[in-house]
Amino acid sequence: MTHYLLSIYQPDGPPPSAEFLAPIMRDVEAVNAELRAAGAWVFAGGLHPPSTATVVRQKDDEMLMTDGPYVEGKEHIGGFTVIQAPDLDAALEWGRKLARATTLPIEVRPFQHGSFE
Repeated sequence: MTHYLLSIYQPDGPPPSAEFLAPIMRDVEAVNAELRAAGAWVFAGGLHPPSTATVVRQKDDEMLMTDGPYVEGKEHIGGFTVIQAPDLDAALEWGRKLARATTLPIEVRPFQHGSFE
């Protein structure tokens, strides 16, 4: 089976209130439970805001570190889920379920072969 990255994009800005997030998190947990029951779950995680990121890059013989996200934008990856699915259609169906649960855009992208071997 192929592994897929389901990236959750969220708008920049302050996080929503706990009251707003409660039903969304309930729905996300339901999708996660369904993924586990189907044997498609690999792992998932939420990320701290992009302001907590540090970018490390090599320039000539020197390693440079800068604070903040690599790319400035109106959205950022707020979390992700890694799944295994028999094909892209199955992975896209999981992406649709996660988009409904989170109410946010989900990018579905396959890993290159051998990434988890």
